[in-house]
Amino acid sequence: MSVKELYTTWCQKAVDDPDLLPELLEVEGNEEEIRDRFYRDLEFGTGGLRGVLGAGTNRMNVYTVRRATQGLANYVKASFEQPSVAISYDSRIKSTKFAEAAASVLAANGIKVHIYRELMPTPCLSWAVRALKCSAGIMVTASHNPSKYNGYKAYGADGCQITLEVAEQVINEINSLDMFNDVKYCDFEQAVADGMVSYIDQDVIEEYYTNVLSQGIHTDLCAQSGLKIVYTPLNGTGNKPVREILSRIGIKDVTVVKEQENPDGHFPTCPYPNPEIREALELGLKYCDQVKPDLLLATDPDADRVGIAVPDGDDYALFSGNEVGAMLLEYICSQRKANGTLPENPICVKTIVTTDLVKAIAKEYGVEVIEVLTGFKFIGEQIGLLEEKGEENRYVFGYEESYGYLSGTYVRDKDAVVASMLICEMAAYYRTQGISMLQARENMYKKYGVFRHSLQSFAFEGESGMNKMNSLMQELRDNRPAEIGGLKVVSVSDYKTSETLDVATGEKTAITLPKSNVLVFDLEQGAKVVIRPSGTEPKIKSYYTATGDTMADAVATEEKLKADFGKIFE
Repeated sequence: MSVKELYTTWCQKAVDDPDLLPELLEVEGNEEEIRDRFYRDLEFGTGGLRGVLGAGTNRMNVYTVRRATQGLANYVKASFEQPSVAISYDSRIKSTKFAEAAASVLAANGIKVHIYRELMPTPCLSWAVRALKCSAGIMVTASHNPSKYNGYKAYGADGCQITLEVAEQVINEINSLDMFNDVKYCDFEQAVADGMVSYIDQDVIEEYYTNVLSQGIHTDLCAQSGLKIVYTPLNGTGNKPVREILSRIGIKDVTVVKEQENPDGHFPTCPYPNPEIREALELGLKYCDQVKPDLLLATDPDADRVGIAVPDGDDYALFSGNEVGAMLLEYICSQRKANGTLPENPICVKTIVTTDLVKAIAKEYGVEVIEVLTGFKFIGEQIGLLEEKGEENRYVFGYEESYGYLSGTYVRDKDAVVASMLICEMAAYYRTQGISMLQARENMYKKYGVFRHSLQSFAFEGESGMNKMNSLMQELRDNRPAEIGGLKVVSVSDYKTSETLDVATGEKTAITLPKSNVLVFDLEQGAKVVIRPSGTEPKIKSYYTATGDTMADAVATEEKLKADFGKIFE
């Protein structure tokens, strides 16, 4: 069907959401706007949907959600005798509507649905899948994207985002479906009345809290530490669970950023609700000027990631995800070793774009490091493999540089609730030792060396943007740089061809991870540049690692890398 025919069909049939027809009529005659909405189907990708809200096949709306859910339903029915699915959702625009739409499709297909009564974080979805022994799970969220986005992540029976193999099966099912004619759905309220949809009980949430609390090491120190916190849930799902956990470990002096406390998918005070960027923390930092806390915590809308800032003279320093993760690994390993709870042959898992500082810390404590592709699903997958061998207790920590952390194996996705608890516990422990978080970071760098990391994102909107992204990646493969920022390229790893090339010798070695559109340039002096298209946004991301004897040296190298490599996007 042509773009014009699709547009006409939607004008006739897209009647279930009153917001869609006015939008379609508004762009009538505007070929560019119509094409952008209909030139493709919104891609399910390797784990779900994410896109701009609106009318069309290339938008997030009730019809694209229903179609994706029908594809998931077909897979689940074929794979499980008595299938069931857990559903959660965040504070984004239409998240509740999309969650109920998904539930209605599943119920109409004879699949039992367990749904939370109110918005809940992503890790609580992972927990519900495992606790209720569901066949799959759905989390309605667009994570940290601007308010015009929403999305949908699919989970397997293990509580981890679906594997590449399962994703392919679901995608094939979805691609075989007509948006309007091949989707079964029923009335949500009727499905609740009929018992096909049931609400998740409080005892499931309480069990989740119990598992989070079990990851504490020195939580007994928190109440007496005098730790003072400013916290912002960025208008998302973290507000209740994070505050509940902090209260239970004895941290009572918590000031919540009122403007960002309650759910609001428009994110009126932080257009980019991403704790990775300073803009999202600006209001919280203003609170810090008044409250003078020991720590600022910020969780993203679906509360699977957390960012922090700590006092630095008269200002507050933002710590990177790499730094917080490395500090948590050092804290967990050192304290569990000291109290005798570090398991034999311990394991930590990190993604390929996460700092190699992990390897130095792991070596100090005899911890094996497993590297996986970008995406926490691959960390969760490693926990599952350990569980199959009865060795899940070997897992001590996993993280990715984008502020995602997990201690424990009770869920299979990053968890800002447990991370917030451990960060506060770590800060409280150091405080009782007379050490600030800033000093603790400096002590880590003195012990293991200085690592400096940064990320650049380059946006490519629309059909032309996708083509541009593909051509840039191919150009880098065809004409790889000999040096970046004045440092020679030592080796090139292409995860699409599954080969690492030693530039000096010409020797090639195989990469055993699944194929992915990622290029890694290892440079002299331990520096590194990694580039990959985002799997969830129309962006190319470049990750830079620089080392040095001092932070100033590392920063200088990092700036050279960014300036030189960034030229390819000009």
